Formats: sequence, structure tokens, C-alpha cells
Amino acid sequence: MVKALVLVTVDAGREDEATESIAKIEDVEKVFQVYGVYDVVAIVSGESLDDIRDVVVRRIRKVQGVRSTVTMIVIKEYPI
Repeated sequence: MVKALVLVTVDAGREDEATESIAKIEDVEKVFQVYGVYDVVAIVSGESLDDIRDVVVRRIRKVQGVRSTVTMIVIKEYPI
């Protein structure tokens, strides 16, 4: 299983709409609306890097209001 954090920049005033749309995408595990340089952080999972690419490029980037994304692939997850 591959996981990634996707940092999303959204057009001003479209944060709620974009966040709700991203949350409905299959393979998006969690979505957070945040303050700072980025507007939304999504945790995405898939069986391969190609699956992650598909979610980011073909789904998240197509959401109305999404301006840009930065994807960070998780290399190791620590239990809490």
C-alpha cells in the first residue's frame, strides 16, 4: 500500500466546495482544510505509485477551483 499527502491550493472563496469534492474521491482517506500556504491537505492511498498519480492528476486536479497540488509520497509510517 502506498500513501501520499497531497497539498492543494484552491481559488479564493472555493475552499469549501473543493474540499467537499475532494473528500468524495475514491482512495482519498482524509481531507483537512488548513490555513497557510496551502488550503487543503488530502491523505491518499493506492496499491501503487500509478494509483496515486491517477488520483492526483486525473481526479484531484480536475476538481473545480483547484489551482495546484504538491504531492509527498510517504516512505514510512510510524504508529502512535
